Amino acid sequence: MRIMSKVFCVVLLLCVTVAKAQSVPEPDLDSQYATELVKPDTVAPDFKMKTLDGKTFELSQLRGKTVVLDFWASWCPDCRKDAPEVVRMYKEYAPQGVEFVGVSMDTDVEAWRKGCEQFGITFTQVSELKKFKETDIAKAYGVKWIPSMVVIDKDGKVVLSTVQSYKVDKYLKGQ
Repeated sequence: MRIMSKVFCVVLLLCVTVAKAQSVPEPDLDSQYATELVKPDTVAPDFKMKTLDGKTFELSQLRGKTVVLDFWASWCPDCRKDAPEVVRMYKEYAPQGVEFVGVSMDTDVEAWRKGCEQFGITFTQVSELKKFKETDIAKAYGVKWIPSMVVIDKDGKVVLSTVQSYKVDKYLKGQ
């Protein structure tokens, strides 16, 4: 009988430990890495840049649509890890009218192109082809960490700035 009660206690303790481990919330990396990102309720800074295929793109041409800006680079390990999730969101939300724009912090156009091909990124891509912290767009949007994402509403106002893609997914699901 004593052995049974000891086994029961051990099993109970294991169950409680597993339950606690499963209920630990994901850390809020925004409080660490998104502190300078452009704030919600501000007008999204307009920009004009070249696309991966050499065309000129302006953010203002998407006014009237919800826009997700994805700041990333092919050399960034966290961006590479996040890319499949961003592509999944693009495939899910683009048919609903959400526009995705990748803002690459690559300096080498071939590395940028290969990164897009590797991850199946087919949405609009723009870049200044400068070092990350030297780009005008990083300064305008307060991007100090990549990946970072900014969601802009149909009126051109920022509604979400984050370094965690699951928050973008959660926001877009609620629309």
